[in-house]
Order: sequence, then C-alpha cells, then structure tokens
Amino acid sequence: MSQRHPVTSLVSLAPGSGRAFTVAGRRIALFNVAGTIHAIDDTCPHSGAPLSEGQLNGCVVTCPWHAIRFDVSSGRVPGQTDKALSVYPVIVNGDQIEIEV
Repeated sequence: MSQRHPVTSLVSLAPGSGRAFTVAGRRIALFNVAGTIHAIDDTCPHSGAPLSEGQLNGCVVTCPWHAIRFDVSSGRVPGQTDKALSVYPVIVNGDQIEIEV
C-alpha cells in the first residue's frame, strides 16, 4: 500500500527546475513545470545518470550524460510507448510537496 511522504516546500522548487530526493528508499526527481509538480525516477535507465541534473524544457528533461529525453509527466521517451520510468503521484498540501510511494 502506498503512503504519502512530505518531501519539500513549493518555494524550494522554482518553476523550470528539478531536484532529487530519497523517498522511501527510492531516488526520485521532482520537476516544476510552470507550477505543476511532477515526480519520476531520478535514474536514467540507459546509464544511471541523475535526471534531476538534466535540462528541463517544458515537460521534457534531457539526460545530462547521453541526451536521452524523458517526458516528466509520463516517464516515457517522447514518441515511444515502452521503457517508461516510474511516475509518482504528487500532492501539494499548502506549501508542502508530498509524494505517494
């Protein structure tokens, strides 16, 4: 059964940015896309790069090591339907960002 985990405040995650957190033993990246918060696995499945350190352009983050792109809203490579990263439900409770894991 999944549980809500408080992670950080909205103020600490500016629009257009990403940050990684360890939540329930998993490395999860949070991204702020124009005020909407998305949570996906922080590790690129290709080579283990930290996606939270990648360039965010709209809803797409680019892996900082090999330029593979992932849609932060779906966890998928744009234009493909397989090999998705895990996506986690995000709850904004006042100024607090929570993730369900």
